[in-house]
Amino acid sequence: MPSIFAYLSAEVDWCEGNFEHSQYIAEYYNTVSNIIFFIIIPFMLTLNMDYMKYRPKPVHSLAVMVALIGFSSVYFHMTLSYVGQLLDELSILWTMGLCYACWFPTHHYPSFIKNREQFSWIVGIVTVVSTLMSFVRPVLNAYALNSVALHLLYVVFLEIKRATNPRIQRLGVITVIWWVVAISCWIVDKFFCEFCQKINFCYFHSLWHVFINIALTYLSTLIMYLDVLYEMPTAEPDLAYWPSKNSPISLPYLVLGKPHKWC
Repeated sequence: MPSIFAYLSAEVDWCEGNFEHSQYIAEYYNTVSNIIFFIIIPFMLTLNMDYMKYRPKPVHSLAVMVALIGFSSVYFHMTLSYVGQLLDELSILWTMGLCYACWFPTHHYPSFIKNREQFSWIVGIVTVVSTLMSFVRPVLNAYALNSVALHLLYVVFLEIKRATNPRIQRLGVITVIWWVVAISCWIVDKFFCEFCQKINFCYFHSLWHVFINIALTYLSTLIMYLDVLYEMPTAEPDLAYWPSKNSPISLPYLVLGKPHKWC
C-alpha cells in the first residue's frame, strides 16, 4: 500500500500531464497558477482598510484561510498525494465554514436559530462532522464543496433581488458570471479531458484557479457591503474600484462614508 504522502497517491488526477515540465512537480501549471491566491490577499486587505478597522479578526482569519488554500493547492498539485488532496479540500471546507459563521445574513437563518452565536455553533459542528466524513470517500469532497457554493450563489441571487442599489445588483451579477466561467473550466477539465487533449489545451484547471479568485474578490466585496448595510447602515457603505471603475480590469472594494466604531 503506497504512503498517503507519496506522489500520485491521490484519488484525483487532473487533465494536465504529469511531470511534463519538472521531475518534482506533477502538474506544473496547476501548481504555478496558485500564485493568484497570494496576489489577491494583500490587494484586498489593503483596499478594504475601512472595513478591516471594524471587523479585523474575521478578515484576518479569512486571509489566513485563503493563504492556506493556496499553500494546500500548491502541495496537492505538486505531488498529487492523498494528503495533499485532503488538505486542499479541507482548507476550502473550513474557509466556507468561517464565511458562513461570520457573514451569513441573519435574515436567511432558519426559524429555529435565534442569533449568530447559535448559528456559528451549528456551522462549526457541521464542519467538524463533514471533515470526519471526508476521510471516508475523498473523491466526493469536491462535489460536496461545489454544492455548498451553489447554495451561496442562491443566497447571492436572493440578495440581488432584495437590493435597491443598482451598483450592488451589478456587482452580484458580475460575481455570478465569474463563478460560471470558473466552474465551467473546472467541469471541462474534470469531465472532458479527451476533448482538451484533442485541442492540445489541458490547462482549464489552471484557469479555474484564476477565475475563481476573481469571482471570490467580487463576492467578498458584496459580502462586506451587505454586512455593513445590515449591521451598521449609518456607516453609508459604498463601492469603489481599483485602479478605477472604467479600467478594463479592476478590483472592487468597500468604502464607508461615515465610519464609526463597530458594535
